Amino acid sequence: MDDLARFPFFRPFAPQALEALAGVARWHVFEPGQTVLEAGDPARDVFFIAEGEVRIVMPSAGGHEIILNELGPGQFFGEIAAIDGGPRSVGVVALTQARVCVIATSPFMTFALSTPEASHHVMRMLAALVREKDARLLELTILPVRPRLIALLLRMARPREGGGMIISPPRPHHELAARIGTRREVVTRILGALTREGLAAPGRAGLVLPDAKALIGEVETSFRTAAGG
Repeated sequence: MDDLARFPFFRPFAPQALEALAGVARWHVFEPGQTVLEAGDPARDVFFIAEGEVRIVMPSAGGHEIILNELGPGQFFGEIAAIDGGPRSVGVVALTQARVCVIATSPFMTFALSTPEASHHVMRMLAALVREKDARLLELTILPVRPRLIALLLRMARPREGGGMIISPPRPHHELAARIGTRREVVTRILGALTREGLAAPGRAGLVLPDAKALIGEVETSFRTAAGG
């Protein structure tokens, strides 16, 4: 129960409320690059990340993988298939060594449906997921590749001491391409242009974005142009 209580999802509940789930919880360690689950797998479990990071991927029609998201400690996945009983819509791969708590669908759903706080948490999480997917879909649908890449870089960056923002460690170009639905060569060309324009500065510590305000302005302008504004 102490292990379950470490997850934000279970934190509001008294130990007695978690006894049944603690009794059926299983703990697994996945090595970097190991597949946690594949798209199309039957929905048997919900996964809670205790340590490490995993990547959410989706196969494309062309046989490539599209990177949808990365999840870390305290987050969970597998709840959508648990709710509707359908097969997994995405695959999950361990990015680092990951310790994961696995709870079978049936006891998880019993807990969620019988506990208002858990039900509300699941609904809020699904609402946030829908909002994020809508935003990403809008980007993919109406934005050219350059502002799509800039929007991605801004989401990945964090404030940098001394000003600007930084993406650290730097991400390989093929990974960035997989996140926005384009080719590695296109990402390399756009990053080269951003560097020449003084809007990006590659380095060993990471990719520095010296003028985030200008990049945000370019993305907003592209949205307005695409919308006919």
